[in-house]
Amino acid sequence: MQGSMQDWPLRVGTILDHAARYHGGRVVVGRAQEGHIARTDWASLRRDALRFTQALRRLGVAPGTVVGAMAWNTPRLMTAWYGVPGAGAVLHTLNPRLSTEQLDYIVNHAEDAWIVADPDLLGVLEALTIPAVKGVIVLGGREGAPETVLSQRLEVHYSDELLAAEDGDAAWEAVDERAPCGLCYTSGTTGRPKGVVYSHRSNVLHAMAMIQPDMLALTCRDTMMPVVPLFHANGWSTGFSTPMAGAAMALPGRRLDPASLLEMLGLGVTVTAAVPTVWLPLLAHLRESGAMLPVLERVVIGGSACPQSVIEAFQNDYGVRVLHAWGMTETSPLGSFASFKPEIAAADAATQLRAQLSV
Repeated sequence: MQGSMQDWPLRVGTILDHAARYHGGRVVVGRAQEGHIARTDWASLRRDALRFTQALRRLGVAPGTVVGAMAWNTPRLMTAWYGVPGAGAVLHTLNPRLSTEQLDYIVNHAEDAWIVADPDLLGVLEALTIPAVKGVIVLGGREGAPETVLSQRLEVHYSDELLAAEDGDAAWEAVDERAPCGLCYTSGTTGRPKGVVYSHRSNVLHAMAMIQPDMLALTCRDTMMPVVPLFHANGWSTGFSTPMAGAAMALPGRRLDPASLLEMLGLGVTVTAAVPTVWLPLLAHLRESGAMLPVLERVVIGGSACPQSVIEAFQNDYGVRVLHAWGMTETSPLGSFASFKPEIAAADAATQLRAQLSV
């Protein structure tokens, strides 16, 4: 008699299904484009993502279609993060900080058919020559959004209106687990930017690795705040690993100044992630203001070598463990993680610091 464990395709939509079913009331909080702090939860976000999937289908987006996304970390972006691959399409994250020449090359090379964008980034798109793009979906409502000349050559829709027209009574597209799910281009430091394609399966497996005890050790008792933009190196997997663990999520939007970040950290954030240049001004602000970080437990630092002063400040002054990681766009992006083996954990502080600085 032959038996086997339950077998099912590893699609990213199943991550959100899990979060909604078992952790549906866990809060997803974020600074909206308008500046206020908006709240939702995994169950509501799943319904909105399914509405996004329905809206894309109504616009003619088919499996394999490439949909660009140029937006800051907000709950609205998370609806597209799952709504686009939920339609079987490929989510292509776009970095608005790249030069116009690089962005023009990337959008055209990827053959983006649609672009999802925050209202304040429409000016970036207006400067591009993007003949293959059919239209733009502006995240949010029509009221208060800036006028854009894009409407003279493209379809322009507003996500609030699109979602309001759908009921969420839909299913994720049943694509093969090895079908493309995401697309992210390298920074182009050596020649032209190069596109890296992620499959549904690779994103699910990468997220499973990310939440392990010797990695991020993410649980449903945590609140994760990715300061690193979701458009940078597959969002460091936080868009997938957070709901997979059933953790709450905080999304800081575009305001990354120390005061704004400190406000978001005060919303119960236990784990956060960013490049070193984000933490230097925050630590200076903490020293000047005398503020503390009573809830924060772990900070993931990657993107470049972390200065010793940053590690020592977090760990010695605020009791926050620094997890220094290394990766690349090509590795989804996690490549290595500086968690301590038993012999390092038992060693003195100087030995532990040397291990952290070796990343």
